[in-house]
Amino acid sequence: MTLADRLASGTKAVFGGNLVGMVSQAALVLVLTRVFLTPDEYGELNFALSAFGVVVILATLGLPKSAARYVTEFAERDPGQVPHVVRASVGYLCALVAVVAGATLLFGGPLARFVGTPSLVPFVGLGSAWVAARAFTSYFGALFQGFNRVQWSAKLRVVTRLGQLLFVVAFVALGFGVAGALAGYVAGLAVAAVVGGVVAYTKFYRAYEPAAERAEGLSRRLLEYSVPLTATRGANVLDKKVDTIIVGVFTGMAGVGFYTVAKQVSNFASMPAASFGFTLSPALGEQANRENGERAARLYEQSLSYVLLAYVPAAVGLVLVADPMVRYVFGSDYLGAVPVVQVFAGFVLVNAVNKITTDALDYLGRARERAVVKGASAVANVLLNLLLVPLYGAVGAAVATVVTYTAYTLANVYVIHDELGLRVGRVGRRIGLACLVSLGMAAAVVVVLPYVSGVVSLLATVGLGAGIWGLLAVASGAVDPAAVRRFVA
Repeated sequence: MTLADRLASGTKAVFGGNLVGMVSQAALVLVLTRVFLTPDEYGELNFALSAFGVVVILATLGLPKSAARYVTEFAERDPGQVPHVVRASVGYLCALVAVVAGATLLFGGPLARFVGTPSLVPFVGLGSAWVAARAFTSYFGALFQGFNRVQWSAKLRVVTRLGQLLFVVAFVALGFGVAGALAGYVAGLAVAAVVGGVVAYTKFYRAYEPAAERAEGLSRRLLEYSVPLTATRGANVLDKKVDTIIVGVFTGMAGVGFYTVAKQVSNFASMPAASFGFTLSPALGEQANRENGERAARLYEQSLSYVLLAYVPAAVGLVLVADPMVRYVFGSDYLGAVPVVQVFAGFVLVNAVNKITTDALDYLGRARERAVVKGASAVANVLLNLLLVPLYGAVGAAVATVVTYTAYTLANVYVIHDELGLRVGRVGRRIGLACLVSLGMAAAVVVVLPYVSGVVSLLATVGLGAGIWGLLAVASGAVDPAAVRRFVA
C-alpha cells in the first residue's frame, strides 16, 4: 500500500470513528442539556470532569506518546524491541495509575475542601475510577497510533463514546443525576480500556518476536522522552481544563455550562482536522526516519493548505450562525453561550491547524521545543483567565484561550518549518484564497440568516454555505474534484 493510500485509508477510518464518536457525544450533550440537566447541573458535571482531568496527567505523564514514538521507531529498524517497549511502558503506567488513583481516593475530599471546591467531594470515588480508566484508554489509543494502525484508535474511540452515551443516559434516566452522569462516563471508559488491552495484546504485542535482550537504555529513553511530553500534556491540561475551573470559581456553575457548550461546539467543528492529523503524524515521522524530509515537507504543506481552505470559512460561518444554533439546538436556557461560541470560532481555526501540527512534532523528535512553547502558552492562558474571567466571565475565558492558542499554534508551525522547510509563499497564497472563499460564502449566509426559524432552516442555511464554499473552492482551482474522489473512494 502506498503512503497516499495508507493516509487515505487511515484518515477515513479515523474520521469515521470520530464521526460516530461526535454524533454520540452530540446526542449525549443534547439529551443532558435539553432533557435532564439544568445549566447549573451541566456545569457541575463538567466542573468535576475538568478537575479530575487535571489529575489524570499525573497518572500517565508522557508515557502513552513516548511508547508510541518508540514503537514507530523500532518497528522500522529493530522489530524485536517492540515487545520490550510495550512491556516496560505498561509496567510504568500501572504503577502510576495505582499511586495517583489511590491518592485521589484518599486525599481528594480534603483537598477539594481546602481549595474551596466542596462540590467535588461527593464525586471523589467516581473521580478516582475515572482517572484510572482514562489513563489506560489514552495509552492504548496512542499505542495503536504508534503501530500506524489508527483504525484501531478510531474503533476504541467509538467504543468509548457509544458506551458513555448508553451508560450516562441510563444512569441519569434512573434518577441518579450528576453522579449518575459521571458514573456513566467512567463505565464507558472502563469498557474501552478493557477492549483496548485485549486488542493490543492479541493483535500487536504477540505479532512481534521479542529480542533476546532489551536495547541498552530503553527504559531510560522511554522515561526521558516522556519528560517533555509530560510538560506538554500538563500545559495542555492547563489550557483545556483549568480555564473551566476558573470560570466555575468566578462565575458559578451556569457559567461553566455555557463555556462547556461553546468548547464542545468548537471541538465538534475541529473533528475532521483531528482525524487527518492523527493519521498524518506517524506518517511524517516515518518519512523522516527514512531520511525523506522533502516528501514529509510537501505532505505537511499540502495538508496545511487544505485545512486553511476548509477552516477559515468554517470559523466565519460559526460566528454568523451562533445565535440560531444555540437557540434551536441547545435551547433558550443556554443563550448565554452565544458570545462564547462566537469568540471560540477563532479557536476552531487555530485548533484545526494545531491538530495536524503538534503530534507531528512528537514523531519528528521535536517534543522538547513543543513542550517549552506549550508551557509558556499554558501559563499565559492561566494568567489571562485570572485577569479576564472576573471582568467578562466565560467570554473572557474564551478570549484568553484564542489568544494564547493562536500564539502556540504559530510557534509550532514555525518549528515544523524549521525541521522540514516549508514554502511560505505558497502557504500565504492559500490563506488569501481561503479568505476570498470565506467572503463569498458569508455573503450568501447573511442574506438567508433572517429566515432561520428552527433546526431545519438552520441546517438548510449551513448546507447552503457549505455548497457555496464547495463551488468557490472548485472554481478557484483550490480543490481538484478528481483528487477528492480518489481520496474518498
